[in-house]
Amino acid sequence: MTLRYRIATFWILLTLLPQPMAAERPNFLLLLLDDAGWTDAGCYGSRIETPHLDRLAREGMRFSDCHSAAPNCSPSRAGLLTGRIPARTGIYSYLPAGHVMHLRESEVTVAELLQARGYQTGLFGKWHLSRLNSAQPDPGDQGFDHWFATDNNASPSHLDPRNFIENGTPAGPLEGYSCQLVADRAIDWLEGCSSARPFFLCVWFHEPHTPIASPPELVRKYRERHPEMSRKEATYHANVENADRAIGRILDHLDSSGRSGNTLVFATSDNGPLGAFSSRGLRGRKSHVWEGGHRVPGLFRWPGRIPPGTTSAVPVSGIDYLPTVCESAGIESPPDRVIDGVSLIPLLSGHPEDFHREDPLYWFFYRVTPSLALREGKWSLIADTDDAERPKAHQMLREDMPLIRSGRPVRIRLYDLEGDPLQQTDLAATRPGVLRRLAELLENRHAGIVEEGHQWDIPADYNADARRRLWSTE
Repeated sequence: MTLRYRIATFWILLTLLPQPMAAERPNFLLLLLDDAGWTDAGCYGSRIETPHLDRLAREGMRFSDCHSAAPNCSPSRAGLLTGRIPARTGIYSYLPAGHVMHLRESEVTVAELLQARGYQTGLFGKWHLSRLNSAQPDPGDQGFDHWFATDNNASPSHLDPRNFIENGTPAGPLEGYSCQLVADRAIDWLEGCSSARPFFLCVWFHEPHTPIASPPELVRKYRERHPEMSRKEATYHANVENADRAIGRILDHLDSSGRSGNTLVFATSDNGPLGAFSSRGLRGRKSHVWEGGHRVPGLFRWPGRIPPGTTSAVPVSGIDYLPTVCESAGIESPPDRVIDGVSLIPLLSGHPEDFHREDPLYWFFYRVTPSLALREGKWSLIADTDDAERPKAHQMLREDMPLIRSGRPVRIRLYDLEGDPLQQTDLAATRPGVLRRLAELLENRHAGIVEEGHQWDIPADYNADARRRLWSTE
C-alpha cells in the first residue's frame, strides 16, 4: 500500500466520522511572533509594554520553560503544524530563496486535521514553509481555506510591505505596518466566518524580525522614558509593542463577537532572538541549540478550562501544539507516523501529575556548532556532530544531505539548568551516570530522526558561493 494511498484512506475515514456540534468544539487562535526572545513581554519581566500579552498571562497560564521546536524559523513552524521533530519532516534549516526544501504535502498539518472535521481555517502573516506561487505546496495545500502571507520576511520592511500574496494573488503595495495589516485581514476573515462552525486561525507576525520598522511615536516614548537606551533598542521595543497592539485588536474582536469564551489561544515565538535585547539569563541566541536559541514565551488562555493567572515551569515545546489541539477538539492525531509532541491538556487543566513525556525534548540544527541538544527535567545535554570541523554553508547544499544523516553526536556536555541556567559549568566529568544515560538516548534518538528525514535533491551548483562558516559558539 503506497504512502499516498494510506493518506487518502485516512482522510476519507476521518471525514466520515460524526461531526460534533460547533458549540461543543473549541476555536483555536495561534499567535506567533518572529525572533522574539523569551523575556520580550512585560509578564516575563521586560520593560517592553505588552498589555495584551500580559492579559493572556493574567487570564490563562504562563510557561516559564517553553521552547520552539527548533532554534530557527522554518523548522520551528514545521514542528508547530505537524507535531513532529522538524528533521523528520525534512526541514533542517530556514528556507533560502529558490531552495528545493519545503514542507511536503505528505506531512499532515493540524490545519488539515481540523479542516477535515469542518473547521474554518485561515493563516495570515509569514509562512516560510515553501515558495509561494511555485510548484511547492502553499498554505492552501496544507489545510488553510484562506491565506494572506509572505514567503519569508515583509519587504522592504514592516512598513508598507509589497510582497504579500492572498490565496495565490499578489496583493501589491500596501500601506501600514505589517502586524496591523495582518490583524486587519485576520479580523475581516473572522467577521466572515460562520458562527455555526468553529475556526482555526494562525496569525504569524513578521515582528520583531529584521528589517525592523516601528511607529516613531513608540520609539520616541522609549527613548524619553529610558534615556540610556540606544535608538536601536528603542526601535526594537517599539516593534514588539506594535505587534502587541495588533494582538490586542484581535483579542478585542473575539470579545466583542462573543467568541473568546470557547477559544484556546496560544501565543509564542518561532525561536530565540537574533539580537542581545531579549535572551536575558540564557546562553545563545537564534540558531543556537543553547537555551537562548529556543526558549520562547508561552502563553495559553482558554476561559473556563485554564485557571487564570497560573504558571508552569514544566518544559514544553512547539511540537506539543498539534496533540494539544487534537485532544481539545476530540480528534485523533495521525496514526500512520511518529508524533513527537504530547498533549498539554493535563498541565493546562491544572493536573500536572497526569502529564508524561516518554522521550526527552530534542533539538537539531545542522548549520551551527554545537548542533544537538537534549532536555530531560533539569538536565541539558549539548553536543557537536562529528563533522563539526567541516565548513558549513549558510544555505543547505547538496553535499550537506548525506552528512545530515551520517553525523553522530560527539563532544557531549552536560548542564544542570536549575543551578546553571547560563550553561557555564559542564558536569560531564562529575555526573558520569547521568551523562552516559542521556548520551545513549541522544545517540539513538538522533539516528532514528535523521534516518526518517527526507533527503533533498539539491542541484550541485545551487549557491555554490555560499560556503562559509556560520556562528560557531565555542
